Amino acid sequence: MNKRTNTLLFILGATVFNILLYIICFLLLLVIYSRFAVLLPESSQQWGIIVILILPIALSFILYRVILKAILKKVDMEKHFAPLFGARRPPKKLS
Repeated sequence: MNKRTNTLLFILGATVFNILLYIICFLLLLVIYSRFAVLLPESSQQWGIIVILILPIALSFILYRVILKAILKKVDMEKHFAPLFGARRPPKKLS
């Protein structure tokens, strides 16, 4: 496989991994919330659901960054992947 194919597969795999990480965080928080929802007053339970929908986004982003940094330390990315954006061309002069 060439570098472009490796880059494409890495981006697709990382996207799927990030979505799975979000789902796992969401389900984990939902289980934790369901255990403690009985203790909360009824008026604050709806805020708990809103937090459960938003908090996994931040958690999955933070976990994704930590895992990706660990991978970047072990793997030489320039050796296996093509750059996403090529060198910038100088702007054309209008005459």
